[in-house]
Amino acid sequence: MHYLDHAATTALRPEALAAMQRQWQQVGNPSSLHNAGRQARRTVEESREQIADLIGAKPADIVFTSGGTEADNLAVKGIARSGSKRRVLISAVEHHAVLDPADALVQEGFLVERIPVDADGRVDLVALASLLDDEVALVAVMWANNEVGTIEPIAEIAQMCAQRGIPLHSDAVQILGDPQFEVAAVPSVALSAHKVGGPVGVGALVLDRNLDVKPLIHGGGQERDVRSGTLDAAGIAGFAAALAAPAVDTRPLRDELITGIRQAVPDAILNGDPVRRLANNAHFSFPGCPGDALLMLLDAAHVAVSTGSACTAGIPQPSHVLMAMGADEAAARSSLRFSLGWNSTGEDVLAAVDALPKAVERARRAGGRR
Repeated sequence: MHYLDHAATTALRPEALAAMQRQWQQVGNPSSLHNAGRQARRTVEESREQIADLIGAKPADIVFTSGGTEADNLAVKGIARSGSKRRVLISAVEHHAVLDPADALVQEGFLVERIPVDADGRVDLVALASLLDDEVALVAVMWANNEVGTIEPIAEIAQMCAQRGIPLHSDAVQILGDPQFEVAAVPSVALSAHKVGGPVGVGALVLDRNLDVKPLIHGGGQERDVRSGTLDAAGIAGFAAALAAPAVDTRPLRDELITGIRQAVPDAILNGDPVRRLANNAHFSFPGCPGDALLMLLDAAHVAVSTGSACTAGIPQPSHVLMAMGADEAAARSSLRFSLGWNSTGEDVLAAVDALPKAVERARRAGGRR
């Protein structure tokens, strides 16, 4: 199998596995006061410091969670509920880990408004400026889009929000590990370990200690009274080890993949910002091709990719990201995301490019286009 779906999850890095195995051989709850507990706590705190150093954050700002989804939920709901303001602004291309918590806030009387994006999926800064006022409790804009790979102008957005005293949350799950990422001046940032070769089930919310946040989970207050629950010392150690592992620059392979797809399928359309995009992302629309059919045909050719559409309860839906970018429903249903990881090879790229022409031809016949 030539795996090109690393944006969904990537293989566990050997460094992460080794760190986890060392901790699994120990016993001790990081909250316990005896020696075994203190040893587990030391693992957690050293990992916290290592992660903070690698992303340019303060160790005290890192709140460990079960993953990016919990981190997004904690930020969106927790920050919004902490004050009296009732407006929440989110970009139109957010992951459902932000969209759905925001929708839940509507049931509590919040007004949730979508910030429009341009044809590349980039937030419209003029529109955002017009929406900001003293009643906004929170702005949420993802650092980089999980589907089309566009990197948002987060520095500018952070400055706009800071000038108005409005908290900004950013889902940085996809850009973690990318050479273009550093936490900088964003007060709330969601991270996930398994996107960078760490274990599934571990993540973090990098949360400015000056922000008021209502916890979602109660029962111990292990992480600053913001997040309760016994800490997974082994998983946290694996997270830190994966992030500290030697960086792999996937940009040359990404560019080779984009060039190869364009040559193999000349009418394929690259989605997202052609320059300011994730180092591992190539997202294309294939006119006349049902995306799900094309995915399955490539899977039969031993190439694993992802559709650009989200599935709810097994029912394929057109990509809300592409539709927010101005695509029609047919185009939004005809897209695939190819994403690279730390162990991707040129053979993976060649396999995808070689399999595409036949798969596209068959998918178009299935869709009624010749």
